[in-house]
Amino acid sequence: MSDSNNKFSRNVRYVVAAVVVAGVASGIWWITHKQSAAVGGWQGKNGMATAVGVAPVLRQDAPMQIGALGTVNSTYTVTVHSRVDGQLDQVHFNEGELVKQGQLLAELDPRPYQATLTQAEGQLLRDQALLKNAQLDLQRYRQLLAQNSIAKQQVDTQEALEQQYQGTVKNDQGIVDNAKLQLSYSRITAPVSGRVGLRQVDPGNIVHASDASGVVVITQIDPINVVFSVPETSLTNVLTASRDAKGQLKVEVWDRDNQHKVADGMLLAIDNQLNTATGTVNLKAKFSNEKQTLFPNQFVNVHLQLGVRANVIVVPTAAIQLGKGGSYVYTVNDDSSVSISKIVLGPVSGDNTVVESGLQPGQRVVIDGLDKLRDGAKVKLVDRNAKADATGGDTPRGHKGQKGDGKGAVSASAPSSASAGRPASASN
Repeated sequence: MSDSNNKFSRNVRYVVAAVVVAGVASGIWWITHKQSAAVGGWQGKNGMATAVGVAPVLRQDAPMQIGALGTVNSTYTVTVHSRVDGQLDQVHFNEGELVKQGQLLAELDPRPYQATLTQAEGQLLRDQALLKNAQLDLQRYRQLLAQNSIAKQQVDTQEALEQQYQGTVKNDQGIVDNAKLQLSYSRITAPVSGRVGLRQVDPGNIVHASDASGVVVITQIDPINVVFSVPETSLTNVLTASRDAKGQLKVEVWDRDNQHKVADGMLLAIDNQLNTATGTVNLKAKFSNEKQTLFPNQFVNVHLQLGVRANVIVVPTAAIQLGKGGSYVYTVNDDSSVSISKIVLGPVSGDNTVVESGLQPGQRVVIDGLDKLRDGAKVKLVDRNAKADATGGDTPRGHKGQKGDGKGAVSASAPSSASAGRPASASN
């Protein structure tokens, strides 16, 4: 009897456990399918709609530019050497100061060169006296020859002697001029205007014309140049724009973080050949540097302006994705879902990119939260700028609201760094 009761109890427990498991599974199935039916389509984490930032597709004028990395170069960099050997007596500049062309920088001991000049001048005077005497004798001989008092051979000999002394005097004059030049070299002057660096030699030392380090280095800083390179694929656009602008292409220099403009200048020159190792060509721009905001060998960001494309469709570059089928964006539908829209890209314009086909003005594209999206996903629009303003946060450069300013960015959130995968160039 007891065995029958135990068997019956075990069966009851099995039945109760099975009922409980079935109830739990049914509840999970019902909750999951109810949420899916309420949301519809692909869901975000935990079945919630994905929060994204969006920006409108605009039709506007798009300034064309090429972004590049550049290095500030001095227009002239001169290592000031002594032209003669001697003891450095005096230095007339302060390290790091600005000097003018022709300004006296240093002086060597001039006495050896002054003595050489005195000797040369003495020799010149002696030979000039001999020439004078020869010229007087020649005059007398010619008078006597006219009176048939001397032979013509004696006159010819005197003429040759007079010419010989003329050559000697001319040679002496050259020696004197050279001695004066060597004496002037004992005064070292600035060959160009600019900023002097650190002094390479102290007074009291013997300096030589062959010294590699020189006395000081001068770098011209106003005007100043910036050298940068652009890819070969952009060269045609640069040449065309330069020809259309008659060589007057504008160039902007921005700081290392590419956040603040430092100076405006003009394209100065395009190199005459491509670098086959890098596939780029070097360009040089010239800038006025009166405020000394640019410093030689400084790293900068360069924006080369190539004109304006009028009335084109643009989207923030942060919205553009690259897949197996090419470039695409996520567009937001009226039912708060997103769709993949394939696009054909044009050149970059600041924080925006020109779209040749695939979008229409007025559409909205996702620029933030892209990594969580799939085709057909439900989204919730979030204004990141409003949150940043409310918390006192900074708004990323180039995304300052929902209105287009005609100069580029129209966005609600992500900075342009989100599109770091695309090079900033004027052609694709």
